Amino acid sequence: MATKTYAQTISDTTVMIKGIRDNQEVLSKRQIDTAFADNLQSDVAAAVTLNGEQETLKARLKEKTEQLDAVMAALTKKTGEARKIIKLDMPQSSWREFGIGDKR
Repeated sequence: MATKTYAQTISDTTVMIKGIRDNQEVLSKRQIDTAFADNLQSDVAAAVTLNGEQETLKARLKEKTEQLDAVMAALTKKTGEARKIIKLDMPQSSWREFGIGDKR
């Protein structure tokens, strides 16, 4: 059986709450009463709020990842250019001073 999404669980629980409220007289014998429905409703509200906050954070994370990727691409390009120049102009014995450990 596939796992439900947050939206499906929230929607299903909302339907269940209505069913509980509409059938309290039968269900209250087993402690499925108004208080139980109110508690479920509070949990649904909290889940909706937290899900919204999570989606906002995901969007911010994606933005930051794109910014980081752009900076890392520029960094890689610049260090690659510097590496080439260092290798051309400096003796191989001094490359370690620049953090270059490889051969020509």
